[in-house]
Amino acid sequence: MPRLRLSERFIDPRSANRRPRRAAYVLPTFFTAGNIFLGFVSILQSVKGALLAATLQDFGWNSHFEVAAKMIGIAMVLDGLDGRIARITNTVSDFGRELDSLADVITFGIAPAVLAYTWGVQFIGAGIEPSFREQLQNTGYFAAFMYLVCGAARLSRFNVQTNPIPKNPGRPDRKYFVGLPIPAAASLLAAVVFAANSAPIVNWPFAILWMTLIAIVGFLMVSTWRYRSFKDLNLMRPRSPLSFILVAAIIYLVLNYSRPVLLGMAVAYVGSGIVIRIGGSLRRLLRRHRPAEAV
Repeated sequence: MPRLRLSERFIDPRSANRRPRRAAYVLPTFFTAGNIFLGFVSILQSVKGALLAATLQDFGWNSHFEVAAKMIGIAMVLDGLDGRIARITNTVSDFGRELDSLADVITFGIAPAVLAYTWGVQFIGAGIEPSFREQLQNTGYFAAFMYLVCGAARLSRFNVQTNPIPKNPGRPDRKYFVGLPIPAAASLLAAVVFAANSAPIVNWPFAILWMTLIAIVGFLMVSTWRYRSFKDLNLMRPRSPLSFILVAAIIYLVLNYSRPVLLGMAVAYVGSGIVIRIGGSLRRLLRRHRPAEAV
């Protein structure tokens, strides 16, 4: 008996047009529902963390903020799996895409915005001038809100565009996102919170830097800069021993040095679009000057 591929195992044998089994549609939806649940838990934990810090006036390590950040990180993994499972089982549908977008707004839009404000802005030191403190908190409200708006706009653009082309197109054999994906943006904010030992920001200079980072991430989401999607990466294809060693090393580092490694990975991916954009601009500038020098 010939060995069936994974996608063929989910085909209903009674279907004349080779439709997937009904149970196959549950798999990606299950991961999307898990994504929504983790976003909901993250929001609740951010609120609990803010209440705990305000009640006890303790601005050290806060377990609730740490859990909120971890939920966003785990949700990013589930978000990457639901789409791949839908493609493997051939159960991609309009309903699934819309549900996934709504889940992303909650988990990677609202949850990081709530965490960004409660952790990084709400507890700015009371020793500064009250009017200045109020202005900073209002700016924090605005920055968190604009992050959410940019994330929603990024998802809407992704849903309506067909074969989008970034402003700086890369290799034709690779797939790219146009603008920073919202899961990556949320993961960077969560990674910063996690790497900072989840202790709320109380110094206003650090709060300003934090709000600047939120603004930059929001801009990158609505930009047309190129980010590698890795959708062309086939996990079912045999890999070389070097790939296996690399994956094993990453897993070891994440398990034993999770705070700096996760932050480094998030910064590297978010920064890759900036580096590619700057590199492309410099190459175009050099091309313009070369003909003039030749003359």
